[in-house]
Amino acid sequence: MKNSFFNFDDKILSVSEKALKLCSDEFEKINEIQDYNQNKMLYAFQQAGVSESHLFGSTGYGYGDRGRELLDQIYSTVFDAEDALVRHNFVSGTHTLEIALFGVLRPGDKMLCVTGTPYDTIHPVIGINGEGNGNGNLSDFGIKYEEVPLKNDGMPDYEAIEKAIEPTLKMVYIQRSRGYSLRPSLTCEDIAKISSIAKTKAPKAIVMLDNCYGEFIEKQQPLSSGVDLIAGSLIKNPGGGIAPTGGYIAGKKELVNLCACRLTTPATGKEVGATLGHNRELFMGSYSAPMVSCEALKTAVFASALFELLGFEVSPRYNEKRGDIIQVIKLKTAKAVEAFCKGIQTAAPIDSFLTPEAWDMPGYNSKVIMAAGAFTLGSSIELSADAPLREPYACWMQGGINFPAGKTGVMLAAQSMLESGNLSL
Repeated sequence: MKNSFFNFDDKILSVSEKALKLCSDEFEKINEIQDYNQNKMLYAFQQAGVSESHLFGSTGYGYGDRGRELLDQIYSTVFDAEDALVRHNFVSGTHTLEIALFGVLRPGDKMLCVTGTPYDTIHPVIGINGEGNGNGNLSDFGIKYEEVPLKNDGMPDYEAIEKAIEPTLKMVYIQRSRGYSLRPSLTCEDIAKISSIAKTKAPKAIVMLDNCYGEFIEKQQPLSSGVDLIAGSLIKNPGGGIAPTGGYIAGKKELVNLCACRLTTPATGKEVGATLGHNRELFMGSYSAPMVSCEALKTAVFASALFELLGFEVSPRYNEKRGDIIQVIKLKTAKAVEAFCKGIQTAAPIDSFLTPEAWDMPGYNSKVIMAAGAFTLGSSIELSADAPLREPYACWMQGGINFPAGKTGVMLAAQSMLESGNLSL
């Protein structure tokens, strides 16, 4: 592993070699998942009959944009959906989730989040603790919200979920990834358990999943596990590090149509929306997504093994089953978090010379530090790390569009901690 490009301490190199050996069995499992999902993506492209003519964009109203329509078809196939809505003009994952929520919920409906309090940026959309009230959030429109806390181990409380679901409930909402928490991400097996309870207790309820960071991590799909609607961001897993922006919604046809009518107008739905030359990037990114997602998964597994060997608490451990690409490392102090993020930044292809600093990021209730030198701003399928500077001083690392560079980034994070006195070997 020693090379002339980066000046690693010999002890970092030695521990990294041990970490790689620990990861070998897990990498084989990831390769199998990658092989399956990449071939499924190839099959989806061929079934859709994609040609060069579909890679060009439309202008104006975007009527008859065949590329846009085929990309929806491809997502339907790979996610086992009846229909999909894939658009560059979803401005973020939160915006995509907001469109889905407003698309299918109506005044007087109640949504129940069964995975505890959701991610910070969705709070103002829902109106949790009054955030975003008066700005047109769900609460302003008379949509009620309740949640079921997680158990002490961070897993869903299936008994409490069963008690909380009433026959008239409109939506059961699930967040697959952990957000800024230490709970485990959910696998399709976990999601299927929740869906089964929901469909038994409230057969007409919509089971919706925030699928961010979980795409292409398993062979099984949430929509084949009882979920009715999923949503996510294209600058995470499904964009393959190529899509410059956007999001997707997939699931039951009538629900996707309602979401499309919310995005555009009730009269036009999916029939309009100029793609403005983005088709080629979205097709390329989607095609690469299964491979890139698994490269990021390998980077996370390696980081887990390395930092566990260095004496830090990690979640998940390198050999635990995963539901997303995120790796949490408890670094114990704010200074250690800053040093870790500095090391990740030095591994970036873009802006590697910058030093990340914590700031008051919109949508969060504490200062957040983010390390990312990405080709697409905010892209978290490219190697990045971020953390709110608060207890327990953990860092959430994700991404890595290829494992060799991802591995180097993790090692540089350890090297930065060593040089700053936040790591002893």
